[in-house]
Order: sequence, then C-alpha cells, then structure tokens
Amino acid sequence: MSLDLTTFAAALKQHYTSDRVENMVYADNPLLALMPKYEQFGGDNLKLPVKHGIPQGRSANFATAQSNKTNTQLKAFLLTRDRDYSLASIDNETIEASKGNANAFIEAATTEIDGAIESATRSIAIAMYGSGSGSIGQVASSATGTSMQLKNVEDVTNFEVGMELVVSVADGGGAVKSGTVTVNGVDRDSGLVTVDSMTAIDGGTGVVADDYVFVEGDYDSKIKGLRAWLPDTAPSVSDNFFGVNRSADATRLGGIRFDGSSMPIEEALISAAARVAREGGKPDYCFMSYAKFADLEKALGSKVQYIDAHASAEIGFRGILIHGPRGSIKVIADQNCPDDRAFMLSMSFWKLYSLGKCPKILDSDGLKFLRESSADAVEVRVGYYAQMGCRAPGYNANIKLD
Repeated sequence: MSLDLTTFAAALKQHYTSDRVENMVYADNPLLALMPKYEQFGGDNLKLPVKHGIPQGRSANFATAQSNKTNTQLKAFLLTRDRDYSLASIDNETIEASKGNANAFIEAATTEIDGAIESATRSIAIAMYGSGSGSIGQVASSATGTSMQLKNVEDVTNFEVGMELVVSVADGGGAVKSGTVTVNGVDRDSGLVTVDSMTAIDGGTGVVADDYVFVEGDYDSKIKGLRAWLPDTAPSVSDNFFGVNRSADATRLGGIRFDGSSMPIEEALISAAARVAREGGKPDYCFMSYAKFADLEKALGSKVQYIDAHASAEIGFRGILIHGPRGSIKVIADQNCPDDRAFMLSMSFWKLYSLGKCPKILDSDGLKFLRESSADAVEVRVGYYAQMGCRAPGYNANIKLD
C-alpha cells in the first residue's frame, strides 16, 4: 500500500498508544512517574482548598469560650495551567522515499517524534522540582568566550546540544538579558557548556558569576514545582501564590524548611522526618540527586536496606529504605533533583493536574502532523497543559543538604 497521509496517521495512532507514550515519559523520571495524576483539569482554574487552622472557641470557662469563637481557617489555591511545547519536523524527501513501505517511514519518523516526546518529558520532569522560574542552572563565573561553567556540575543533565539559552541575574521575577546563545557542546564530567558566542549576551559582557540560565521562552513560564510549593525561604507578607498569602502560616501553607547542611546525610533525613511528623505528616518518599543518594548509600554501609518503588507493572525504581517516626520512607534518586536539596513528601497529598495526558501528541483537530508553511516538511506537535498541586504543604519538607 502506498504511504499517504491517511495511512501515516493510522500508523502513528497505532504506534503511539497511551501505554507506549507513558512508558517513554516515566521510565527515567521517578517524581513524574510516582506522583498521582489527574488528567481532567478543564475550565479556567482548579480550586484546591487547604485547612490550616481549627476553630478556637475553647476555654475552661464557658463564657470565655463562647466569646472567643473562631471559624475553621481555610485557604484555597486557584490553580491555573501552564503550557509547554516540543516540535519535530520530518522532511518531505523521507516521506517520498518511503512510499510503499509504511514501516520504513514509521521507523524514520519515530526518531524525531520520540525525541520531541523525550524533550517535553525532560522539561516537565525538571520543572517539577523548580520554582516556576524555568532556570536549569547557574553560572559559576563570568564568561566572555564560548565556555560557560556551571556552578553545580549535577545540573549538566538539564542541558542538550542545540538548546537556545538566555540568562538573567534573577531566578524569576525579573527579566532576561538581551541576546541568546546556542549550545554546541556539553562536557558532562566537568559541567562545562560550550556555546556559539557570549558576545550575543548584553554585547558580550553580560554573563557574570551566579547568573541563572534558561531555555529561551521559559522565563517565569513553567509549572510551579516543589521549590514553589515548598520554597527555600518562608513566604513573606507580600506572598501571593495562586491567590493565597501563605505568610499567615508559612509552614502549613508553604511547607517545612529544614537545614541539614551541617549534619551527616542520614541524620539530616531522620531529623527532617521527625520535623514533618511533628506537624502531622507521614512522609513516604524522599527524592534526591544521584550524588547525594550515593553519599547516603556509603554512609549507611552494611546497614543499607534497598526497596523497589513501582509506578506501574512495567516501571519501577530501586531506592533505599529509611525509618522515620511515622513509618518507612523510600529514598529515590532522581537526575532532575537539585544536588543541594532533598524533598521529603507525603505523596498522597500531591497531584499533577493536566488537561489530558502529560505530555501528549497534540492532535485535537484529528491531525497528528501538519504541513509546514515555510519548509519542505511536516510537523508533529507534542506538549501539555498542566500544573502541580498539593493539598497539605505542611506535611512535606524541603531539606537543605549543602
């Protein structure tokens, strides 16, 4: 049979079943895989109520109790969706050369489509740990040539050849500097990113130590991840997070901040678990970088206990089991977790809310690919419309490790 648009669309539909896309998405992204999902996030927003105080009409004296009555303290986060896109092009010559052999074309096409899905997946998996700013790394020192040294080598997993990058002095809430640079090379041992030319940034003198790095278009436009729901510093009196000022109760509304940087890593985790337990939380997962996971493994030595955490029958992750005051906690390594942090979560209170699968091939018009107007090619669009949410931030901890 000749390969035409109808044949190709049918072949893609069969090839990219929801199970296959899910497996591609979750395989190497533990937090994304293990977090509960809600895929019917329609409408303009989603109200997420949080109870952070109980009625206070109580006293040993009846009249005093009656006069001091208060209501239950409730706040409601009004979640809105953020969007993200990843596009792939397949040139028309490949299509023409594959006529009569749909399998050959599918094999060629999946290279690009799988890549687009993986790019969107990496984007959301990284963002799930972030503050919503979109930063993927920080510059170690001023750069004027073609080399940009990352402050934290572990952030190198966020960079790919071909990325268009911008920089800013602020990790969100400000503006990016003028100009972009293209990634030409990534040294994954040293954390050195090679770009075309720094002269494009603020006339060549604009990249300085501690600047934050972003993929072009991402600044302040990503989903609100763990560092947004459990910020590194307590929310201020000017806080406005999905319509809620969390400073009224910075712990119950903005999570627990625990500084374990001066402790051995295993003590930091146990102490953080006790702090969460004090607030009524029962954490069951803790996520950290591979480097910190190795530190924990070595610190525990012969006492280490391994456990498998399963997201589905096909997808699982090997972790380390530790014991907190309110039960066992699975410690999982995730390449997307910042190296200086660990996040201890009561997972049942979290969800990834999305409009359909996250990510997915965008084909609401029934077309899985479109002819490009400015190139001899067709385009496949992958993306998602989503937001993270937590019903009880105070049952979770942002743990500083360095």
